[in-house]
Amino acid sequence: MGQDLDKERFSEAEYTRFGERLREQLGELRALLAEPGFGRGPVTIGAELELVLVDAAGRPLPRNAEVREALGDPRVVLELGRYNLEVNLTPVPLAGRPFQILGAEVQEALTRVDAAVPGGGAVPIGILPSLATGDFTKEAISDQNRYRAMGRGFRRLRLEPFLVKIEDLELSVEDVILEAANTSWQVHLRTPPERFARLFNAAQLATGPVLAACGNSPFFLGRRLWEETRIALMEEAADDRDVERRYRKDGRVTFGSDWVREGAYELFERYVRDYDPILPDLRDSDDPRDVPELRLHQGTVWQWNRPVYDPADGGHLRVEMRALPAGPTCADMTANAAFLLGLTLAQAERDLTGYRFGETYQNFYRAAMHGLDAKLSWPGVDGELQAADLVLRLLPEARAALLEAGVVPDDVDAALDIIRERTRLRRTGAVWQREAMARFGGDAERLVREYHEHSLSGLPVHIWP
Repeated sequence: MGQDLDKERFSEAEYTRFGERLREQLGELRALLAEPGFGRGPVTIGAELELVLVDAAGRPLPRNAEVREALGDPRVVLELGRYNLEVNLTPVPLAGRPFQILGAEVQEALTRVDAAVPGGGAVPIGILPSLATGDFTKEAISDQNRYRAMGRGFRRLRLEPFLVKIEDLELSVEDVILEAANTSWQVHLRTPPERFARLFNAAQLATGPVLAACGNSPFFLGRRLWEETRIALMEEAADDRDVERRYRKDGRVTFGSDWVREGAYELFERYVRDYDPILPDLRDSDDPRDVPELRLHQGTVWQWNRPVYDPADGGHLRVEMRALPAGPTCADMTANAAFLLGLTLAQAERDLTGYRFGETYQNFYRAAMHGLDAKLSWPGVDGELQAADLVLRLLPEARAALLEAGVVPDDVDAALDIIRERTRLRRTGAVWQREAMARFGGDAERLVREYHEHSLSGLPVHIWP
């Protein structure tokens, strides 16, 4: 999705041909995944960080193209809203000191982007509290064909206008621009094909308690909503299903409805079977490993954990974990990544398909709604536990799995100690924002200004004043 398109309008014939290519490339992908030695290589991790640009007052600043040009940094790409940028961080081996390395790059990149924003700065935050309805016009969409084409693709599939509902908030919208409210910290884990199903299922299970410990999106349009309002907002804003014909159980943004039993191909096949194309860009490639249409289509189904096929290095698979919010600081984000990756590796040692998927599904949404106060279940545990208690109980498992994977002890402990203290003190980013909003008498712009200052410090949110 980082590459722009040559045009924004497509004919019905192009939609038809694109669908045909998807089915052809599914067969090509199946053959690639079956090749002996496919995807072999060291276990690596990577991440993408989405940022909001703000002015001196703490309001969103629609200048992403100018900031990106000034930076001249190939890691930085435009996002949907003119006030959003994404930084694609350098993949690193999991063995060694991955979290120290990743955290240093996050801090360096955040500082560079922040310095390039004229009269303002860059904020890593799940949803900017100072966003207003005027920030979601069509003019707020980045000046790229791919985003205009995406809007057209959605409008082709659903009636307009459609309703976005979160608790007592109800909005009538005509485009996909509400997606721009959400900024995430997306973590990637490379995996060989034979390990994919177990790792993917483990990521599904792990996401609930991890999300409970890192909420950072409590406000939207002046309302206090979920601890991680991003989850509800993204699912509503990018739902391509016609409101009068709910022909598919899962929306385009979804947690999913069952375990993976066979591997990555199972998910790619589902995405082609169940989801209509919204960006039918036909691409020429001489390399059969590229499967460009299939990769483009897969990038328009935003499952909270999803498969990635990358043709680099002869082709490999990754599990992309998309549910974590951006921010509050580099220390918090690397800690969140360490907990999620460690818990995923630990749970991949068991076959989860005998555990009720519905309980994992319920954990995810309870965590998004209630954070550390959520009631969560867990395999092998009778009844339900408060999320804070479950997180503290699971940290040793995550630590042991990371050590087994070759991460040095002091790197593991530096990251997971942040999760432990944040949980013990119940000081997530969402809690800090709620308290700051009350302290400032509802002044969202002042909240953003103070948050911005603290986020650049690199100090974890549980020790912010």
